[in-house]
Amino acid sequence: MGERQSGDGGGREFHRVAGELRTRMGNGTYPLHSMLPSQRNLADEFGVSRDTVQRVLRELAEAGWVESRQGSGSRVVRVLQATPAPVVAGRARGPITLGPALGKAFARPEVVLDTYTLTSESLYMHFSAQVERIRTGEIAPERIAVRMILPAEDLPLPFPRARDDEDDHRLRERLNGIQRRSLASLRDLFSGLELEEFVPSVSLEVRWARMAPSCKLYLIDHAEALLAPYEVIERNIRLDSGEVVPALDVLGFGASLTHHVKDEDGESPGSVFVDSWQAWFDSVWKYIAE
Repeated sequence: MGERQSGDGGGREFHRVAGELRTRMGNGTYPLHSMLPSQRNLADEFGVSRDTVQRVLRELAEAGWVESRQGSGSRVVRVLQATPAPVVAGRARGPITLGPALGKAFARPEVVLDTYTLTSESLYMHFSAQVERIRTGEIAPERIAVRMILPAEDLPLPFPRARDDEDDHRLRERLNGIQRRSLASLRDLFSGLELEEFVPSVSLEVRWARMAPSCKLYLIDHAEALLAPYEVIERNIRLDSGEVVPALDVLGFGASLTHHVKDEDGESPGSVFVDSWQAWFDSVWKYIAE
């Protein structure tokens, strides 16, 4: 297969390839310490340019998922937790990541998700994996309804920011660009499901709030809550210009979440936790988010 042109390196293809590679690292296709296929093989498989593959691998390396060395390829140095923790007395024992929780939710006839997060990037990657399951006929939900609250684009945020220059706005501009591309890809993903009649009812509503998120929150079917604080880290971020900026950022994709579920006892810790956060989300959605 011939070499692709570099013009396909847009946001949608970048997120598609990155999401699939992260999914494979999570489900054991590429286990810890294994080598990823070569850049040429990945470009051929996904039908994209090597430039797009290089961007994906560079982003995965900067986020700590792979270690890339010239001439040696890319080795997996971090994987997602792929198995949900068992639920005991209304909450999960041990950490859980979002992928398995969404996998269970999408296997049901209705998927209702409310989320409050810094960006929609990781959610797009998780949804891509579920959409692939729908398209192959593995699952067949009848309704998908998602509400998302995100920080307003002009809201000052403590992260990401340049470590040595708080007045450097380039990282925020980069974040806003990621947000726009991710949302556009999400809308295309959802629209395709409905237009191609894979799912009878699909809705995606997004509102912006002048609130800096200190945690990410996912509420599934008004019955489960997953919550994780954003952990601030130091890392290098590469701008589109190629310049590398030492930055303060937060862990996103693959972060471990606490998991609580409602049960028949409305006063149990799990039920109170889910109801409290659902009430909080509904109030912000109604009164603050625009």
